[in-house]
Amino acid sequence: MTQTEVLIVLVNSMTKSEKKSFMIYASQSESNKAYLFLFGLINKLQIGTPEELKNAFQKNRQHCSFDTAVKYLYKVLLKILVSLRQAQDSYYSLFNRLLVIRVLCEKLLFDEALKLTRKTINEAKLVENQFVLLIAQRTELEILLSQNFNHVSEKVLINKHFQIGQTLTGIRRINEQTTLYELLKYRMIYNGSVRSAKQKKDLNDLVFSEMSIVASTHTETFEIRKMHQLFQANYLIAIGDYKSALHSFYELNKVFENNKHLWANPPIYYVLVLEGILESLHIIKDYNGMQYFVDKLKRLKSTSANFRANVMCLAFQYELFPLLDLGDFAKANKLMAQYSLLYENQSLLNITRQAELLLYTTIIYLENNNIVLAKKTINRIFFNDKIFYHLSLYRTIRMIKLMVYYELKDFDFINLEIRSIKREISSELESYKTERLMMSVLGKQMSFFTLKKRLVIWEKISHEIDVIKQDKFEMQVLQLFDFTAWIESKIRDISLIMVLKEKYSAFSHPDVNKQRK
Repeated sequence: MTQTEVLIVLVNSMTKSEKKSFMIYASQSESNKAYLFLFGLINKLQIGTPEELKNAFQKNRQHCSFDTAVKYLYKVLLKILVSLRQAQDSYYSLFNRLLVIRVLCEKLLFDEALKLTRKTINEAKLVENQFVLLIAQRTELEILLSQNFNHVSEKVLINKHFQIGQTLTGIRRINEQTTLYELLKYRMIYNGSVRSAKQKKDLNDLVFSEMSIVASTHTETFEIRKMHQLFQANYLIAIGDYKSALHSFYELNKVFENNKHLWANPPIYYVLVLEGILESLHIIKDYNGMQYFVDKLKRLKSTSANFRANVMCLAFQYELFPLLDLGDFAKANKLMAQYSLLYENQSLLNITRQAELLLYTTIIYLENNNIVLAKKTINRIFFNDKIFYHLSLYRTIRMIKLMVYYELKDFDFINLEIRSIKREISSELESYKTERLMMSVLGKQMSFFTLKKRLVIWEKISHEIDVIKQDKFEMQVLQLFDFTAWIESKIRDISLIMVLKEKYSAFSHPDVNKQRK
C-alpha cells in the first residue's frame, strides 16, 4: 500500500471521538491548514482512491504539495492516536512511562527515575506485562549501577537478578506456547481441519511439545493458562471432538471472566474464545445456547474500527447459521439487511472473514432465487484470486460457485472447473468425501434426467451420504454448508428448505426417520 492508501484507511477507521480530538488539535495549530483540508476530503467526501484524492486536493490547493500534506497528516494522526491510547490502555501507558524514565535518567534525576521505575515494575506485575516488566527491572539495575549501588546490599542485588531470571523464564514459556498455538492455527487455516486419522497423527508433534511445556511450568500465569487452553480447545476442534472442545472453551471463558483486568485492548483473544464456543455449539446444534454468546460478542467495545467490524461479522455469522441450517432463507435475507453496516465496512475485515461473508451472502442470494446477485457476489472472490487462493476455505467457495453455475445451467464451465479441482485433489493424500460426491453429482447434469432416473441415482448414493454424515472429519466442511442436503434436493427434486427441515427433525428426534429414502 502507498502512504496515501494507508492514510485513507486510517482516516476511515477513526472513531468520532478520535476525529474530534484531531479537529481540536488542528484548531490550535499553525495557520497552514493544507493537511486539514486533505483530512476533510477523505472524511467528508468519502474519496476512496489516491488518484481521486490527489486531483481533488490539487484543484483547490494548487500551490501546496500533495505528498507533503499526506506525510504531515499521517504523522499528526498517529501522534494524536497514540496520545489517546496512553489514557485508555495500560499497554500504551506503561511503555510510555519507560520513555519518561529514560528522559529522567538523561537529566540525572535518578531518584525520581527510580521511584517511577519501581512503580512501573509493580503495575507491570499486576497486569502481567512481562515485556515492560523485564525492561523496567533492567532499568532499575542500570540506575542503581549509576549510583554505585548506594544503600543496596549484595543479597538485595542477587535477589533482583533472580527476579529478572524468573521474568525471562516466564517470557520464554509464553513464547513457546504462543509459537505452538500459532503453528496449530496456521495449519488449520491453510491446510484445513483434520480429514483423516493420518492427518490427526501429523499434529502429534505440536501436542507432545505443548504437553512438555505445560509439564515443566511451575508458575501458572493468566497468559500461560490462556495459551494452554486455547491450544487444547483448537486442537480438539481440528480433530472434530467438539464436545471436549466446548468443555475446554467453557473453562477458558471462566479464566477470562475472572481476569478482566488482564484483557488486551482490543480483547482479540477473548473473541477467539467466544468464537470457539459458538463453533462447538453450532456443530452440536445447540442454537439456544449460541445466542447467549452472540450477545457477549455484541457487547464487546473497542476504539478499533477493524476489531469492531470483524466482531460484527462474527456475530452476523452465528446469528445466520441456525437460519441456514433450518432452511429459513427468507429470514436470512432479512438478517443480512439488518447488518447493512457490516457490508459497508467489508474492507475492514480480515481475509478469512471477507471470504466467509461473501460465501454466506452468495448462499442467501442463491436460495432466495436471486441467481444474478449470487453470481456477482461469489465472483468477487475470484476477481481477487491471489488473496484468497491459499485459504483452506477456497475449495469450499469453489463448490458454492459450482452450485451457482448449476442453477444457470452453465455445464461447460462446471465441467472445466471440476477437472481443475480434480487435478488439485489428485496431488493431495486426502480430500473430503463431500467434495468428491458434489463433483460427481454436478457432472451428471441432473436437471436433464427424469425423476425416475434421479431416484435410481439416489438409491445408489444415499448410503454414501449417510456415511458422510456420520464421519466426524466430514463435519469440518458440512458446518460451512450442508452440501449433502443440497445434493439430496437436486436428486429427489424437492426444495432445499424441505430437506433441511427433515434433517433437523431427524437430528432433534433420532428415533424418527432414521433413514430417509
